[in-house]
Amino acid sequence: MVARQASKGHDLCIVTTRFNDSRIRAVLGPTNTGKTHLAIERMCGHSSGAIGFPLRLLAREVYDKVRAIKGDDACALITGEERIEPPGARYYLCTAEAMPRGRGPDAKAFLALDEAQLAADRERGHIFTDRLLNTRGREETMLLGSATLEPMVRKLIPGIEVEERPRFSTLSHVGSTKLSRLPPRSAIVAFSIEQVYQVAELLRRFRGGAAVVMGSLSPQTRNRQVELFQSGEVDYIVATDAIGMGLNLDLHHVAFAALSKFDGVRQRRLTPAEMAQIAGRAGRHQTDGTFGTLSGGGGRRGSGAPLEFTEEEVFAIEQHRFAPVTKLFWREPDPRSDTLNVLIGDLEARPQQDGLAAAPEAIDLAVLRRLAEQDGITQSLTSARQVRRFWEACQLPDFRQLGAEAHARFVARLWSDLQVGHIGADYVAARISELGKTAGDIDTLQGRLMAIRSWAYICQRPDWVLARDEMAERARAAEAKLSDALHQRLTERFVNRRTAVLMRGMGKDAGLLRVQLEDDGQVTVEGQAIGHLEGFRFVVDADASQEDRKLMLAAAERHMSALLAQKAQKLIADELGELRIANGAVRRGDQIVATLEKGKSAATPRLVVAKELGQMEPVHKSRLQEALQLWLDQQLAPLAPLRKLGEAAEDPEAGTEVRALLLTLADRNGSVRREDAGLAHVPKEKRPFLRRLGVTIGSLDVFMPALLKPGPRRLLRDLGIDGREVREQMEAVIDGAKNLPAGYRRAGQQAIRVDMAEKLFRAAHELRARSTDDAGARGFPVNVALATSMGLSAENFRSLMKDAGFRQGQPVEMAEKMLGPPRPIPWTWRAPRKDRLATSRPPRNNKQGKGRNAGSGKASGKPQEESDRGSSRQPTNQPATGKALAGLADLLKG
Repeated sequence: MVARQASKGHDLCIVTTRFNDSRIRAVLGPTNTGKTHLAIERMCGHSSGAIGFPLRLLAREVYDKVRAIKGDDACALITGEERIEPPGARYYLCTAEAMPRGRGPDAKAFLALDEAQLAADRERGHIFTDRLLNTRGREETMLLGSATLEPMVRKLIPGIEVEERPRFSTLSHVGSTKLSRLPPRSAIVAFSIEQVYQVAELLRRFRGGAAVVMGSLSPQTRNRQVELFQSGEVDYIVATDAIGMGLNLDLHHVAFAALSKFDGVRQRRLTPAEMAQIAGRAGRHQTDGTFGTLSGGGGRRGSGAPLEFTEEEVFAIEQHRFAPVTKLFWREPDPRSDTLNVLIGDLEARPQQDGLAAAPEAIDLAVLRRLAEQDGITQSLTSARQVRRFWEACQLPDFRQLGAEAHARFVARLWSDLQVGHIGADYVAARISELGKTAGDIDTLQGRLMAIRSWAYICQRPDWVLARDEMAERARAAEAKLSDALHQRLTERFVNRRTAVLMRGMGKDAGLLRVQLEDDGQVTVEGQAIGHLEGFRFVVDADASQEDRKLMLAAAERHMSALLAQKAQKLIADELGELRIANGAVRRGDQIVATLEKGKSAATPRLVVAKELGQMEPVHKSRLQEALQLWLDQQLAPLAPLRKLGEAAEDPEAGTEVRALLLTLADRNGSVRREDAGLAHVPKEKRPFLRRLGVTIGSLDVFMPALLKPGPRRLLRDLGIDGREVREQMEAVIDGAKNLPAGYRRAGQQAIRVDMAEKLFRAAHELRARSTDDAGARGFPVNVALATSMGLSAENFRSLMKDAGFRQGQPVEMAEKMLGPPRPIPWTWRAPRKDRLATSRPPRNNKQGKGRNAGSGKASGKPQEESDRGSSRQPTNQPATGKALAGLADLLKG
């Protein structure tokens, strides 16, 4: 509450009191602390309420949220230019100037003021100071703002409850970043329209575009621009410092294009608190954010020095420590209107209370004083009602940002109409219609939009315009139409959808892009045309700029295999129909279209077109052969691991020993017996190189698990490279046969896939390593259940394990009168013969192996890890713990 005491010079003494039945609480803290969300929750918990915001954009955003909770009929939106007030409205979302000022029984149950630290703002501070001191909720009042406000609220509002809230996420400084290296989901903040346009234009050219947000935009335009960013259509947003006032965006980084601004009086550097208010928009909820400056042309001062934060500023922003506010600007909120001089005297009065300072001359007072010097106006102010009405006209905001002189002329023209009564509806409709034209560039539309806001404000006044509701509706319709046109112009100028799509295509999610080859040969990415295919050659869109051409070529190169595959499939389907690979040839039904001859490796056969097709014209034959080759490359994709072996063999890092192993493995289609692999000559330091290729060095086999799947094996058979039987499902265990299918090893009367056999061997070695000798017991247990689950019988399991050096012992008889299950049958292990013994003689081919070892399943070489170390055999009764652990380590490394 305020009590006025007149004194000489119209000085006033301010006395603040609190409502006895109202809880007053200040919730203070940095950005991203959930203060506004808390206020919304508290208001919705009361029977009525109101929240005042610094921007109508923020008021509109929160209005939409509360309306979704409470319904349209219960919510009102009141700003200078817009008024949506249903008859039964109980919850009001307003700008600070439009907040309801009812007191006592007429007050709302809940009231909140957002960004209350703006009471220290030169232009609007006196508005926030008045609301902070004098506007209260009937049951609860909440002040939201920066922690810098704490000393002042404690001083001016005795007994207030102060609650500090920590930031949900961390804010970190990352230094200066070039525009071309800005991370996605970044905001670039500038402090002039020219710089906003400059940065947005550069982003359009090099990064696909950006959304543009400025305080002068209408809520519709701002929302649609923000939606461009939120939906991911663009990854960048360029904004003025209006972004710092509660705009909730999915931002990861904020880059400052400048660190100074014109505050209406002079060009000055931002304070650390102002920097933090903007930088704090990075990182929402639990997601951390970063901030920095923009290097390059857009981020340098006039002197050419790099744009950088000082160490003190970085510390203050990251730690949220700022100098406290020491004064709030005040101006008489209810000046007397007896005469023009009394009105001006009250508005120029200085506060007597410590902590309050007289507000600098705002534009409304500047206009009042200029017009007060005109005799024609002062003579018309014959009553207190006329003075009050004239002051209301002077308070018309300068939406067009013309300055005090030009704005005073506009107000004088307005007053000439108001002093005779109301402004005619025809005149207002004509002005709105004239301003509502959507032709013109961005600056023209923005100028009309700011001008229409003036008429929207005029039409909201209760006694200024005839047919007020109709004119207000026309003004809103014109603003919406201009907003749509401005959004379209901004998008056309600053968003290159094709470039934006291509830039996303260069990232980690490029494989998820929708690349299409249209029937007419046009190539599109996410619906945006980038060129066309002439035959199998990509041609960039002729209308593309030089920068876009580079992106299109890069995107086409990344997706060229998919494009050419589509083209080849279409060409083949049109000219040849469905094709398949069988018996070393490409066939259409039973007809041979091309034969597949041995190439550099099994995965790269050479395609030779059938003689019948050789009679085609050279141009058509060449196109068809190219299409067939592309089709074949796509069909051979399952053999990529085999092709990888051949490429690795040519890598200088491999060395001669590993190269020999890789060539042997490639020649035998990804699986070779350990005794034939020459592992004794492969240094242990080369084993990681083999593992990176996907090669497994097992106890009895060296193999690539990726090539043991049905697809690669079936394809090798169809190519005529591996003539052995291929199992459709490649089961773990199958019945034994004279000629084993590819990828299997004999296990007694059955056969087991080599990777499954290796799984059994490793499980046994792990048990051997963990076992220790118990009193009266020798050996170690082996999990037979694992083999049984695979389908391997106990007898065949013992035969397989014998090949790897494992021997099953005799059952341990239980002592007399002992109860419980019998002890597991102990197993022992002794290393088979060394690999180097096998390398001293020529490797056997597939037709050999009918001797004793082949028939019994014994290995002729030393497959276990101890063979690599050249250790001697281990007696069966020797404890296995130490050597077994070392052996297991080597095995796992292999």
